[in-house]
Amino acid sequence: MTGEFVAFFILSLLTIGGAVFMISFTRVVHMVISLGITFISIAGLFVLVGAEFVGVAQVLVYSGAISILMLFGIMLTKHDAYDEGTGRKWKNRFILLFVALVFALLFWGIQNTAWPASPPPAASGVSNAKEIGLVVFTEYVIPFELVSVLLLVALIGAIIMAKKEGDNE
Repeated sequence: MTGEFVAFFILSLLTIGGAVFMISFTRVVHMVISLGITFISIAGLFVLVGAEFVGVAQVLVYSGAISILMLFGIMLTKHDAYDEGTGRKWKNRFILLFVALVFALLFWGIQNTAWPASPPPAASGVSNAKEIGLVVFTEYVIPFELVSVLLLVALIGAIIMAKKEGDNE
């Protein structure tokens, strides 16, 4: 049992637990918090496998921007202050049992599988962000520029649509 295995196990439990809680909660704020926990633990898994740039992008884009956007959407909409009882106690217990069974089955399968040896790690002086930048700006320059033009057109379209809605009021 290495520290990497323990970190993977904890991050995996947080990822799956956050996803299950996101589905099972009834209040939207609790759903967003559990979704944020899922996103952050996925970013931790990316860092664990050596994709630091993707992990940081995950935290910045999903955990930050998407969660904040959802919270603003919640604050701008009308919700009732009371919590409705679901009346589905037996369904919740069945779902919990099913998830525990699937987890146990997957855990057993992963532990009893003969995995091939992992490739040797890359050179320690090489940066993931530098490699990604070199590949994007040498091999994928045209798609990168097309995506930037598409985002610019979407931004201009959103401004025009917002201005038209504001003029009608």
